Amino acid sequence: MTEREKMLAGEIYDCGDTELLKQWHKAKNLIREYNQTGSECLEEKDRILCELLGARGENLWITPPFYADYGCNISFGNNCEVNMNCTFLDDNRIIIGNNALIAPNVQIYTAYHPANARERFGELSESGGFAFCKTQSAPVIIGDNVWIGGGAIILPGVTIGNNVLIGAGSIVTRDIPSDKIAYGNPCRVIRDNL
Repeated sequence: MTEREKMLAGEIYDCGDTELLKQWHKAKNLIREYNQTGSECLEEKDRILCELLGARGENLWITPPFYADYGCNISFGNNCEVNMNCTFLDDNRIIIGNNALIAPNVQIYTAYHPANARERFGELSESGGFAFCKTQSAPVIIGDNVWIGGGAIILPGVTIGNNVLIGAGSIVTRDIPSDKIAYGNPCRVIRDNL
């Protein structure tokens, strides 16, 4: 398996792999370009998003600044809005359905590291350093008609159903079923979203 295949399969992978670093640098350059493009330059912003993202529907609006790791693992449905200062660590797939509203400062993480320091760093070099931490990933899937409140953090492996509202500041550590309002730290279902 390539390191990219390991990454998408949720196995431990090498972030310093040449292929992964090439995509990572490409994404960072496109993101820098996107974040510096004039607000009114819609065609140029659209061109950059087409090159950066894995897939996207119609009517996608991302307010800069926006940050991602690879970009190519992010998919949006139709009619989605991402407000400013959002970070998507897309080491695995981030799939967002139709009519998503993502408020400012939302963070979506697919990457994580082993808890044990020896497993996380591997064998240290003679100088006591290491090249890259060992990393694993799990996808994040967000359904249709979801509103994620400002400052929410969604952790690796989480699935959020359709018609869900995630309250501001929530840390989403587990799946949230469809048709619910959920918030808190950790995020939990509070009531139905009728």
